Amino acid sequence: MDIKKITDTIKSKGRVCLQEKSGMRFELISPEKWEKGKDDKEGIFLLFDLFQIRTITEQFSEISLDIVEFTTKPVVFHSPVNKVLQSGPMVDGNVKFLMIKEGVWNKVLFAIGRPVVFQKAGREAEVIVDDNFIMPSKEMFLGPEGDVKILD
Repeated sequence: MDIKKITDTIKSKGRVCLQEKSGMRFELISPEKWEKGKDDKEGIFLLFDLFQIRTITEQFSEISLDIVEFTTKPVVFHSPVNKVLQSGPMVDGNVKFLMIKEGVWNKVLFAIGRPVVFQKAGREAEVIVDDNFIMPSKEMFLGPEGDVKILD
């Protein structure tokens, strides 16, 4: 996988369109380049480190952090948005995020060095990758007070 091309494109354009091995196309977008009305409000923030949660959500309880840290399968978490987050996909005061802890996609996110937004795309891919993206099958709500709700 050409991680350098992905990171260089995000740094220069603020977004990159990828096509995975299965043919699915998706974009990785810097939050400040995400455009309301143009981009998907259901987009998901991709994180590679627990400390990044603070940049997009309200402060978490230890219970919520433990759930994110010890979850072994990919889960999309919904949580109240951090008031300082200026742009990015938000629905009803919540953001969605996916913690990618290992593998090639973790390396891509680590190389980018900050949270990015994932959304499916219809436009032509700039980079074709050999690995399929991790598609989560579960969703959970995590509240700042430790409340937890399985959404599917």
